[in-house]
Amino acid sequence: MAYENILYDVKDGIATITFNRPKALNALNGALLAELGEALDGIAADENIRVLILTGAGEKSFVAGADISELATFDSLKAKAFAAKGHAIIGKLQSLPIAVIAAVNGFALGGGTEIAIACDFIYASENAKFGQPEINLGVVPGFGGTQRLPRLIGANMAKELIFTGKMIEADEALQLGLANKVVPPEGLMDEVLNTAGVIASKGKVSLRAAKQAVNNGLDVDLANGCRLEIDAFSLCYASPDAREGTSAFLEKRQPEFKGSL
Repeated sequence: MAYENILYDVKDGIATITFNRPKALNALNGALLAELGEALDGIAADENIRVLILTGAGEKSFVAGADISELATFDSLKAKAFAAKGHAIIGKLQSLPIAVIAAVNGFALGGGTEIAIACDFIYASENAKFGQPEINLGVVPGFGGTQRLPRLIGANMAKELIFTGKMIEADEALQLGLANKVVPPEGLMDEVLNTAGVIASKGKVSLRAAKQAVNNGLDVDLANGCRLEIDAFSLCYASPDAREGTSAFLEKRQPEFKGSL
């Protein structure tokens, strides 16, 4: 399917969505969000896709936030509808049963940071910049920043970023645990694709179980989280991948995981 605001590609079980409004620094508007939601629905329904990569077109920006020209037209009702739409689509992203990697190649501000932190982890280029600058517009983050960011880097650090609206460099994002890795700009996609390839070679059933156990366990106490892990571990044995993995290990060969969701 042809899109106007994103680029979509699939190769070797790895899907890539590229935000494609480079003249606007890939700012989010209603049209881009609608296309993103449609693409995510297709990915969720495709058994052959094991990893999703998100990145931005051009050399300057991942997503530089919401389209301010669109925000300026909102009243309270329009603002609520826009935020609800963003939450629904980013919720789809976070709930995908596959690994999702953000390849942050430049500015990730406002909604850009919010999309990135809804991914499973972030690889950033050395020129990446993160921030929640909504306070400078007289508003607050509207796509999950007040909720996901504190869970990721702690409440105090998140409040400092949200209250001041300041940007942080890639190295500071790495120190805070916001980014997993920082690499030179020219090597970012190679590094992301290498990791995506490793993940794509694993069993889809076990990847889904691991993701759900980690994500769901964050919202419960340790004892209940461990019960979630027990269930996830046992359910993996409903797939032929568990027998294939153990057999391959004992036979000293590479496993061929073919289990489906």
